[in-house]
Amino acid sequence: MIAPIQIDDLPLLLPLGFEAAWPAPLGQLPPTDLAAVVRSAPSNAVRDEAMQNVVRGLLRAGGYKPSGRGKPSSEYLQRAASEGPLPTINPAVDTLNAVSLVSGIPISVVDLDRVKGTLSIKNGAPDAEYVFNASGQTIKVAGLLCLHDADGPCANAVKDSQRTKTSP
Repeated sequence: MIAPIQIDDLPLLLPLGFEAAWPAPLGQLPPTDLAAVVRSAPSNAVRDEAMQNVVRGLLRAGGYKPSGRGKPSSEYLQRAASEGPLPTINPAVDTLNAVSLVSGIPISVVDLDRVKGTLSIKNGAPDAEYVFNASGQTIKVAGLLCLHDADGPCANAVKDSQRTKTSP
């Protein structure tokens, strides 16, 4: 069960969360019907500039500049879907990618078994950064609204940290 998440005073933010239980490790589960939606996303993707402006405004509120490789993940998904089918990752990620693609809202997926201590939502510290992929690339998250655990920032609307990502 998710413990209450501590949230800094962020009037523009309406955080929502849920916990999912899967019948087997994610890597052992077959693709879901929602994964099929993600794979066929070019015909279902919705581009909503008003939503993009709201999301970018929320990210700018702490001083972050959402552009280029630092743009919201929902915008990346929309662009990738317009170029062809999205790959299947696992049922948890595929399901939330489908929701993000259709809604235009960036969504993070974290593995609660990999999270340390209490979760909080706040802007990244001036020197904060983390590894976001298996290649060891980092993202600087100064001023970016992030989910934090005891070890620091671990997810945000741009890229989630490698250390708390779901695994097979």
